Amino acid sequence: MQKFWDMTIRELASQCETVDDIHLMMKDLFKETLQQVFEAEIEEHLGYSKHNSAGNNSGNSRNGYSKKTIKTKLGETDLKIPRDRMGEYEPQIIKKYETSINGLEDQIIALYSKGMSTRDIEDHMKDIYGINVSPSLVSKVTDKILPLVYEWQSRLLDPVYPIVFLDAIHFKVKHENRIISKAAYTVLGINTDGIKDILGIWIGENESASFWLNVCQEIKSRGVQDILIACKDGLSGFSEAINATFPKTDIQTCIIHQLRNNVKFVPSKNRKEVMDDLKKVYKAFTIEHAEKAFNDFKEKWGQKYPSIIKSWETNWIELTTFFSYPVEIRKLIYTTNTIEAFHRQLRKVTKTKTAYPTDNALRKIVYLATIGVTDKWTNSVPGWLECRQQFEIMFEGRLGK
Repeated sequence: MQKFWDMTIRELASQCETVDDIHLMMKDLFKETLQQVFEAEIEEHLGYSKHNSAGNNSGNSRNGYSKKTIKTKLGETDLKIPRDRMGEYEPQIIKKYETSINGLEDQIIALYSKGMSTRDIEDHMKDIYGINVSPSLVSKVTDKILPLVYEWQSRLLDPVYPIVFLDAIHFKVKHENRIISKAAYTVLGINTDGIKDILGIWIGENESASFWLNVCQEIKSRGVQDILIACKDGLSGFSEAINATFPKTDIQTCIIHQLRNNVKFVPSKNRKEVMDDLKKVYKAFTIEHAEKAFNDFKEKWGQKYPSIIKSWETNWIELTTFFSYPVEIRKLIYTTNTIEAFHRQLRKVTKTKTAYPTDNALRKIVYLATIGVTDKWTNSVPGWLECRQQFEIMFEGRLGK
């Protein structure tokens, strides 16, 4: 058999002078192979071979061919699909309504998942494979992943997450002939083994207590029974929602988000000094030292920047939750850097798009990018062994088995 293939390859090669010749030869060989598959399929379907007298008066017989053009990695290929008189035969290798080979669809989805625009995909397929891929075809192909998106968004979750992070990343989406800003609200959890996972991503225009209550209830309905610590930025309405759904959960507001908001009120000439004084507050070793550092800050800057003082006093409890924990846990929860790092990876994929035509278009690219990132999350976060031991002591009985 090997000798036969070696002879065949030599014979084919002798007919090729350029790379284009090889490409055309492969395309013709591919076409002839498919045609042979069709002939074998209809023969199996009818129960007799072509021109065999066994088909006489059998109740069904061949009925010519229908033409079909499919898109493949070798370019567009014209095929002749056998027909039977009763219309019962359907090719198995290429289904009745398929216009491309699955490998091509996988290629389109792979390019889409890298953030390539529809125009870029169209140009790529034309340049590399000589195939005309319309925007509508790209949309139809990528729409096939929407059931996977909804399945992923409704999958069962772990009973307990020691730490959960919440943050939003904003995108431009077309809505009723105008471009509006929509947020993808992300919930990232660290499970009891210290492994990160995205629990879900929700697309919405406005955050509110009712919005976050729906998110929390959805998470609970998917199997989450307890969250030890929830870390957030200044998300409106979240604290009320988490307290209503998981009343034992401690809430930590991101210190870095707080500082970013504070900087807006400080001119550049005083910025470094103000930030250094605030650093003494959140870098204090104990809550008592933090309170003293904040009182010193008020005395020094209270008259110049009363809005900063008011902001810290209003959010003091949630800003200082991390002081209740050992240093190893504090490092994980005092900022939302963990989830912001994930969002930066999403941006690498989505930055090429100025606006998405629909919410579903945004869902598709966010899902594909998320799967690409989370597939690599196989190791526990640094220092998790010490954190796990401390959680077991501080939250006795709540980590489960």
